Amino acid sequence: MVIGLVLAYLHFNQIIPELMKTNALLVYGFLFLIIFIETGLIFLPFLPGDSIIFISGNLSNLSGGFNLYIVVIGFIASAVIGDYVNFEFGKHLGIRIIKSNKLKKIFKTKYLINSQKFYFKYGKMAIFLGRFVPIIRTVIPFTAGVSKMNYKSFFRYNIFGAICWILLMALSGFFFGNIPFVKNNFDLFLIGIAFISILPMIIN
Repeated sequence: MVIGLVLAYLHFNQIIPELMKTNALLVYGFLFLIIFIETGLIFLPFLPGDSIIFISGNLSNLSGGFNLYIVVIGFIASAVIGDYVNFEFGKHLGIRIIKSNKLKKIFKTKYLINSQKFYFKYGKMAIFLGRFVPIIRTVIPFTAGVSKMNYKSFFRYNIFGAICWILLMALSGFFFGNIPFVKNNFDLFLIGIAFISILPMIIN
């Protein structure tokens, strides 16, 4: 939430186009890294993935220097690889992480419990559906790894979920971000997305 608010306050959608003029590769790499970290590292489930993707899609429709194809493909790759890494963490180190008292101080146990409930409720589809739920999307591949989910099934739902999630957020930014109402209240719109991202934490 804090990161999302900072992005809005600093007029992220205005700063990034300026940075793109000097080092586009670095900007792309930084944004892709954020998505990879959000999906791949269980200890950082609160990064503003939705906001980043939406803004990038929006800037692809403006004079922001972004290429929609690069944005979509890059984010999809980052999300797929991130989930794969998280799955492997869960598969090989999950039990150690869960039982570690030191790590429990960093990662809230309730996130794991909620993710496990989500996983057992929806089964394999949890990998796909989890993409659209902040916090859950970071923890669910870890849970699948701990549960020793069949890798082929995980890989299939991982790719499908990543494609749908990225396309939904990026194309929403591309097509709707330039609507006068959204454009004139862009900062508030980002704050709304950030709020939705932390809603699961507030409810729990």
